[in-house]
Amino acid sequence: MSTARHADSGRFAETPVQKAALVYGIVFLIVGIGGFIPGLTTGIDTLRFAGHGSEAMLLGVFQVSILHNLVHVLYGAAGIAVARTWGASKQYLIWGGAVYAVLWLYGLLVPHDHGANFVPLNTADNWLHFALAVAMIGLGILLGRTQRPHRRGNGDEHLAV
Repeated sequence: MSTARHADSGRFAETPVQKAALVYGIVFLIVGIGGFIPGLTTGIDTLRFAGHGSEAMLLGVFQVSILHNLVHVLYGAAGIAVARTWGASKQYLIWGGAVYAVLWLYGLLVPHDHGANFVPLNTADNWLHFALAVAMIGLGILLGRTQRPHRRGNGDEHLAV
């Protein structure tokens, strides 16, 4: 007897939303690792664990710290891990984008040289976080609404539309 069930297929990066999560995961992982590499990061000798005192700049533009880089590495690993399922990929993009929206607002409200700027964030970081928030939330909503995988009892799969 063949019964249809509504479930994630478990196939790695099968749907567009899963592919988007995978791409974001890979990019975040590369950025996080890049923040520790001299040449990609200028002022690497000023890299601090956290706080605005870190003057290290990824690509000479984005202020980074050890904490900032580790967060990118973890975000990257999470994106790669969730690319296995449709639902987790959608949630990663939407909630990850929401976190970046909060970081954008935080960066706008907290002065760059203030002690509360623990991440650290500069103007370039702020606007990148805004762009990431819009893109991630948008992709999570747009790609995640119609591409949920279905699996039939006989092993045949199709995408719901």
